[in-house]
Amino acid sequence: MSITGALPSPRAATDGGELPVTFEEFVATSHTGLFSAMCLITRDRNEAEDVMQEALLSVWERWDRVVTMDDPEGYLYRTAFNAQRRRRRRAALALKRAVRLAPPPDRFDEVETRHVVMRALASLTPRQREAVVLTELLDYPSDEAAAIMGISSSTVRVLASQGRERLRQTVGDRDA
Repeated sequence: MSITGALPSPRAATDGGELPVTFEEFVATSHTGLFSAMCLITRDRNEAEDVMQEALLSVWERWDRVVTMDDPEGYLYRTAFNAQRRRRRRAALALKRAVRLAPPPDRFDEVETRHVVMRALASLTPRQREAVVLTELLDYPSDEAAAIMGISSSTVRVLASQGRERLRQTVGDRDA
């Protein structure tokens, strides 16, 4: 079954153009189709229900004018689609504001951290530094790091372990 076959046409609910007399009748004939359409658009049943209720409330507030329109159900759908777009824009704006609320990165702290890391790495032997950088910072497995360094993988693991221990001592001394 196609998606369009699953949704009743907005005009089909009124059986040949006969307008519902009361708002309750209008809701009864429009509810299922509108809810299905909103589920497809929002991909969330709860969101679809909220958008549908918002649109129905808006139509109810203007019912005396809406009932006289050529296509009241089309107006309901347009109102629901506009409500969904407004909700999506509000959510995007709130997300932008929330992301912007995070403090900007402290450039001085970054420089200090980089300086500490460089000093700590400088305390290692060149082979320990290579092993630590390849295995810890670049995430190479020890066998690939060994191929890069031209040594055995067990030697890479030993050098990386010694380097990590030396880094703990160097950075630990700084914090004390």
